[in-house]
Order: sequence, then C-alpha cells, then structure tokens
Amino acid sequence: MEHELKEFIKKCDKAIKQEDFDTLKNYYTDDAILVVKPDMIARGKEEIKQAFIKIAKYFNNSLVPAQGEMIILEAGDTALVISQTLLEADKNETEYSMDRRATYVFKKNSQGEWLCAIDNSYGTDLINM
Repeated sequence: MEHELKEFIKKCDKAIKQEDFDTLKNYYTDDAILVVKPDMIARGKEEIKQAFIKIAKYFNNSLVPAQGEMIILEAGDTALVISQTLLEADKNETEYSMDRRATYVFKKNSQGEWLCAIDNSYGTDLINM
C-alpha cells in the first residue's frame, strides 16, 4: 500500500508544474523552510511562495518536478522523506543537478494532515556545496 505522503508530494509537484503557488504554500507549516539553493533559505509560507515564483522564472516557467525512488520514515506525527527528485525544464544550463537526492521533513497538524516543515531538494549534497 502506498504511503499517503507519496500522493501528497504528487500534489505539491503538480502545484509547482501548474505554478499554483497559493495552493502550494498551504502545503507547508507556518514556520517551514525551503532550501532555495545551498546558500539561500526561504522561511515561512510567504517567503516560500515568493521563492517558488523566482524559481519558476529561473526555469523559464517550464519546471516539472517528479519523484523517483522514495523512502518514508515515520515516527508519530513526523516523517522523513528521502526521495530521488527529478527536475525537467526548458532551461539547458543550470549550476545545480536536475537529478537530486532530496530530504523532506513532514509534520501532521492537529487535523491529521501532513504539511512540509523542511523542503531540501539538495539532500545531503548541501554538505559538499
């Protein structure tokens, strides 16, 4: 049986592809962080929304994220997701890999819904950057 977080992440990827950043920001906790690039972090829903707008522009409004292999480690209301994140875009040159080993941290809210608290598409590669 598929873990419910896999479907949740597909919704996030769809919102990114469709550039529906108002919906996307609601998939994050109020105090969430997004690693935009190794030396830049967006904090909170509004900064995350603005970061995704800039990311979309950087990729010529053609970014299509998808997930490959995924491992989900769940403990109570917290889950660590380790995922092969595959990015496609009409932009040919970028200084960062489009095939990443992402790490995400999710928390369940009081309604039992998963929300992203830490969004790090670079995973442990941050150590080497």
